[in-house]
Amino acid sequence: MKAVSPQPSDKHASWAYAESRPVEGEVVERARERSAELGLRAVTPGTSALLTVLAATRSASAVVEVGTGAGVSGLALMAGLPANAVLTTLDADGDAQRAAREAFSEARLPSQRTRMITGRSRTVLPRLSSSSYDMVVLDGDPASLPFDVDQAGRMLRRGGLLVIVDALDHDRVPKPAVREPATVTARQVERALREDEAWNSALVATGTGVLLAVRR
Repeated sequence: MKAVSPQPSDKHASWAYAESRPVEGEVVERARERSAELGLRAVTPGTSALLTVLAATRSASAVVEVGTGAGVSGLALMAGLPANAVLTTLDADGDAQRAAREAFSEARLPSQRTRMITGRSRTVLPRLSSSSYDMVVLDGDPASLPFDVDQAGRMLRRGGLLVIVDALDHDRVPKPAVREPATVTARQVERALREDEAWNSALVATGTGVLLAVRR
């Protein structure tokens, strides 16, 4: 029997339902408020929940995040990581990292579990060890995405998980007529990971798109 594809309205309703499903606590709500005050884009509740599940599934001990923001995604990752895991999170925006540090403190996360680095990925990532991380989450400068993906491939252990947030560039990637630099870059990265035999990848429509890839 041929499957019946859902209509666009059904897809939107399903997306909205999935995004409304997570229940977030006061610490996360305050982190979202700080994001808004700083003019930052925080991951959606659906993406946040997905990050928590992925972190829990991986049982990772070492995670790198590019794009700390005000700490919403970091809180999501730490909620799923085991008690001995360390999150290395970097951002060029010092104000954002101070807001994230406040969120981590409110969540009573031990300071030794969050390694915060102020700097750009092109400067910081090459200094991180090769084959030493279980999970890399990319939510930084779109212009640096190809470089960040290459570095993630170097840093991840075999079987490690790469997570790219906003992989659909706010629904612009599926629209061929949109040729904005960030959109073109997102398309190129998705295609490269799909065609690279070194990776197994999948694109999930959660939030503004999440691209998952496992290092073979």
